[in-house]
This record gives sequence, C-alpha cells and structure tokens, in this order.
Amino acid sequence: MVQAMIEIPNEANQILNIVKARYNLKTKSEAITKIVIEWGANIIEPELRPEYLEKLKKIEVEGYGETFNSIEHLRKKIEKR
Repeated sequence: MVQAMIEIPNEANQILNIVKARYNLKTKSEAITKIVIEWGANIIEPELRPEYLEKLKKIEVEGYGETFNSIEHLRKKIEKR
C-alpha cells in the first residue's frame, strides 16, 4: 500500500467526512479510496451518450461528409453559405 501526505482544502475535508459517515468508513483514507475507485471508472471508461452512438452509426452508414476534388471546389461550397 502506498502512503501519501496530502494537503486538501476545508471543503474537500468536509466532503471526505460526509463520505466517511455515509458509507460507515473508519478513516478518511477509506473515503478517498471509495471516491477514487467510483469516479475513476467514469474517467477511464466514460459511457457514450445514446445520441452520440446514433450519430456514429449515421456516420458509418452515410459517410463522414462530402469530399472535394480541389480547393476551388471547397471554396465555392463554403462561399455559398
């Protein structure tokens, strides 16, 4: 197990005390561990929103976008807007 001496603001300390009490933990180290493990999974492997998955499927079927043969063709397309 790794030991670390850290400085945290008062607000973070209060949150640790709340987590410690809510989950009936004995130490703030256990509270920190609980928070890191629960939130770490969200950070490392975030879930994709259903709307984004639908957008990805649409891109796979239809293609990402329009292709252009030349810069002039692209410029004409942009200037039409």
